[in-house]
Amino acid sequence: MPANNKRYTNKKNVNKKPTFHKKEVKVVGEKIFIYKPDMNVAAVAEGLNISNAAMIKRLMQLGLMASINQVIDRDTIEVIALDEGYEVRDEVITDVTRFDEMQIVDDPNDMVKRPPIVTVMGHVDHGKTTLLDAIRKSRVVEGEAGGITQHIGAYQVIRNGEPITFIDTPGHAAFTEMRARGAKVTDIVVLVVAADDGVMPQTIEALDHAKAAKVPIIVAVNKMDKASANPERVMNELSEKGLIPEAWGGSTPFVNVSALKKQGLEELLDVIQLMSEIDEFKANPKRLAKGTVIEASLDKGRGAVATLIVETGTLRVGDYIVIGNTYGKIRTMQDDLKRRYQEAKPSQPIEITGLNEVPQAGDIFMAFTDEKVTRQIADERQSRQRDGELKSVKKASLDNMLGDLESSEKVLNIIIKGDVQGSIEALKNLLEKIDIDGFHVNVVRSTVGAITESDVTLANASNAVVIGFNVRPASSVKQAADAQGVEIRLYSIIYRVAEDIEAALKGMLQPTFEEIVTGQAEIRETFKVSKIGTIAGGYVTDGVIKRDALVRVLRDGIVVYEGKLQSLKRFKDDVKEVRTGFECGFSIENFNDIKIGDVVEASQMKEVEVD
Repeated sequence: MPANNKRYTNKKNVNKKPTFHKKEVKVVGEKIFIYKPDMNVAAVAEGLNISNAAMIKRLMQLGLMASINQVIDRDTIEVIALDEGYEVRDEVITDVTRFDEMQIVDDPNDMVKRPPIVTVMGHVDHGKTTLLDAIRKSRVVEGEAGGITQHIGAYQVIRNGEPITFIDTPGHAAFTEMRARGAKVTDIVVLVVAADDGVMPQTIEALDHAKAAKVPIIVAVNKMDKASANPERVMNELSEKGLIPEAWGGSTPFVNVSALKKQGLEELLDVIQLMSEIDEFKANPKRLAKGTVIEASLDKGRGAVATLIVETGTLRVGDYIVIGNTYGKIRTMQDDLKRRYQEAKPSQPIEITGLNEVPQAGDIFMAFTDEKVTRQIADERQSRQRDGELKSVKKASLDNMLGDLESSEKVLNIIIKGDVQGSIEALKNLLEKIDIDGFHVNVVRSTVGAITESDVTLANASNAVVIGFNVRPASSVKQAADAQGVEIRLYSIIYRVAEDIEAALKGMLQPTFEEIVTGQAEIRETFKVSKIGTIAGGYVTDGVIKRDALVRVLRDGIVVYEGKLQSLKRFKDDVKEVRTGFECGFSIENFNDIKIGDVVEASQMKEVEVD
């Protein structure tokens, strides 16, 4: 090292893996080096019991110039460790602060049958809530004090002496949010479809979420009491979406019900129990409990209240639990009928009190017997969150999708949103035919309409990229995508989508130009001027509109025209740009069909340097 202790930092070389052959070194004794992800030079030196200077010298011999704080790859670490006589082993997660990542192996002799956990989903007007209420009321003993006194988001029905757990999620987005956070609480999905209405947009949305969860689906064809009921139509429409009825030789049970008349409920419960017997859902009740938060709120009298589903183990009053960054000691447990419990078994929904803060729906909880350990875990997790050390789920993007070439899952999930069904089908067929070096495209959803927050949520849970074809996301949707790390890519030419996907799969995605959206303006008035055409009076709602901008005219989120601004004015004066919060007037080259309520999106093309 030079006398001035100058650090060598060559960023171009530090990320480049050296070319070498691993030496066959005999390991003497039990010298074990534990490899952890993202280890820097100093951490490796400490693990190998050598000085930082010796470690840097070893790296220089391999052609790498690095400071003590720079991260080095596993192959390089393994070569140096072998030279030092160490065997390299990967870190095994035993840190209880990361219990949501732990894989606990239960004794097969302790595994017992548990009730199925069922989530009911469907279009908002198709009777989902009525069906849930009918099932709930069917199990209330006549004359029981209080009846159905409250709603805690989950409850159990006893059928032939065996319980079935139902979860009433507030919406499909919440269902997927829980999955995106690592919660796997649903065993079966009941898809409710009205017999007189057929498949609707939210029906398809619910189906997409259920398929992404990879759980069995039962279709409840509701409103069979109506004269206009047509269950055959529902079966036809859903068969086109991949749900083939058992009556037609498929694997999806279809049950005709009337929630209003309480008809078909027994048959539906029978199918649920039959499906649960086939799948044999089991859990170990002889260990400390672990599970998921379904709902949580702040009660004025009781403090933080949370509804939990016990995944495995037995939860007891007096247990200490950690939920996310929250902890506490369970003070009370009760169900939706306000019946008190001293313990809750696997698959049982229970409402608890005693937490110090309100947790989030979808958080994983784990029970402990030691208050000190519980507090330490919660404090450590809070510290990690503050320091930004809690790692989020790795998002898919076209630039990084190759990632780990040794990964067994070589699939790029995509959600397609477009202006017309014909374009979507053509794009979907084109992308699904792509197969490069074992990588292929999986279209999670393909629907007509603007990109919505529901699409972003599904992309977040499914690790997907959102492709918009002649549609644009609203600013709130962009913000949601940025917050969740979801990539949205927008196109207007089909073959460019295919080119980008193929280039990404080949690892050659190098765009020459990138479109930068500079601002949006809302049309509030229009004026027709002879010899000029239509002048739009607008209000800039986001960013800046520049006179030389490329523009898109959006109507209900759909692109109706692409072109250039012809003029831009403030009052009577020509201006170069207009910023957020100001009104302006403008005209668009070769386009006069501007309407009040349209949104004009301005953008510029920026050249991207290719390394």
